[in-house]
Amino acid sequence: MQAILVEDEAPLRLATTQTLELGGFSVNAYASAEDAQGALDAAFDGVIVSDVRLPGRSGLDLLAQVVALDAELPMIMVTGHGDVAMAVGAMRAGAYDFIEKPFGAERLLDAVRRAQERRSLVLENRRLKTAWALHPDTPQLVGRSDAIERLKVLVRNIAPAGVDILIHGQTGTGKEVVARLIHAASARKGNFVAINCGALPESVFESEMFGHEAGAFTGAHKRRIGKLEYANGGTLFLDEIESMPMALQVKLLRVLQERQLERLGGNEAIAVNFRIIAASKADLLELSSEGRFREDLYYRIGVATIDLPRLNERRDDIALLMAHFTQDAAQRYGRAAPQWSSEQMRQWQAAEWPGNVRELRNFAERLVLGIVAAPAPAPLVDPTGENALSLPQQLDAYERELISRKLDAVDGNVATAADQLGVPRKTLYDKLKKYQLAPGKKM
Repeated sequence: MQAILVEDEAPLRLATTQTLELGGFSVNAYASAEDAQGALDAAFDGVIVSDVRLPGRSGLDLLAQVVALDAELPMIMVTGHGDVAMAVGAMRAGAYDFIEKPFGAERLLDAVRRAQERRSLVLENRRLKTAWALHPDTPQLVGRSDAIERLKVLVRNIAPAGVDILIHGQTGTGKEVVARLIHAASARKGNFVAINCGALPESVFESEMFGHEAGAFTGAHKRRIGKLEYANGGTLFLDEIESMPMALQVKLLRVLQERQLERLGGNEAIAVNFRIIAASKADLLELSSEGRFREDLYYRIGVATIDLPRLNERRDDIALLMAHFTQDAAQRYGRAAPQWSSEQMRQWQAAEWPGNVRELRNFAERLVLGIVAAPAPAPLVDPTGENALSLPQQLDAYERELISRKLDAVDGNVATAADQLGVPRKTLYDKLKKYQLAPGKKM
């Protein structure tokens, strides 16, 4: 944390500097606006504290220069007795806050810390916007909850470091979103290469990862570059890494240690330089204790670990997420963005959303398309009321709700939903037709 202090009274300048330094700030102190002018920079990541009345150019003159340089660079004005009206004018002119003399240390530190937090968020948003401009396909990390703000700061701090990362989170919490953000905010110019380890058959896994030379096996008519080599200079994202066959875990570990590989059927060692971001919904350390995942690989990829919060741990973000997803879907489908009541939003915020953000996104898209008109879970019905549903009707409603939520949780994949629900795929298709449910995928 940094601060520029402009105060012409030497004793007060020294005391204020010491207060800020005790509060964790690195301080550059100046006796006049002219002296401080050379330290002003639009990229300055700290706070400016200045007295209003200064010899030569005033604090208001300095404020005008700061606002012209960067209107979002926070400047706190220090005013003497009787200067409050002037301070109000300074606020209108763009000052972040003002403090009246004499002031206590806590009053000063509270204002400066709030200003520093604001400045950090502004610069973070600018960095992410710049990164998104370079990588327009990178999704946004939407939310303002404490959990998401901490995650944004962690992404900002860890992205340039270049260390390999393990992301842990439940299905639908945004593991690939975070991986793409880290890649975009890093200095890496190469490709972002994503592999779902759970979706690749073991028979082709090694060829996909390492590539092969012509003639390496039947059907290998020409050389093929593997995913590891294609990610050179960029980021390799290994989703569901717990599904990687043990034999290939050994080979991957060797590549990570030596930073070179050999294609299948080849003898040449090829140098590679990529960052690994692995993702898992399982506890890899527990799997390693059971002999189902290599412990040495776990420690190699987990130099840094990121734990993603479930949606029910960030319920305050649901309104923002719904607004974001429905606006996006309305634009893509050429539909009007739907409106909802406060009661509906309360129900959505109270729902469990086992599929997390992915389930919420799917629900938002269905809302835009008019496929659903009520939140999940469905409202309870009083079984003793005059208009109570019959038992078969209640069972049908409950079954429909279970199927709908399961489809949301697995991104509309009927095969996966049938497997997790423990019913044959044909049975599930029959029920989809019965309940007029539309899956996103039919695989």
